[in-house]
Amino acid sequence: MISERELWACAATILEQHGERAIDHAAGRVADLAKSGDEPGVKTWIAIAERIGRLTDFSSTGMSPH
Repeated sequence: MISERELWACAATILEQHGERAIDHAAGRVADLAKSGDEPGVKTWIAIAERIGRLTDFSSTGMSPH
């Protein structure tokens, strides 16, 4: 598993690249990795998706996650 800092960095990057479709992108990666049997990849992308959700929650309230 990658570090907490790396998970947050990945989530922020995916959000920048995909905007409001970021969570859909992450879900697609989870599905693809699950089909190929990559359990560590699935766990990583689920963790990234959770952080994307938290970042978008903070964005909508104007609050910062830190």
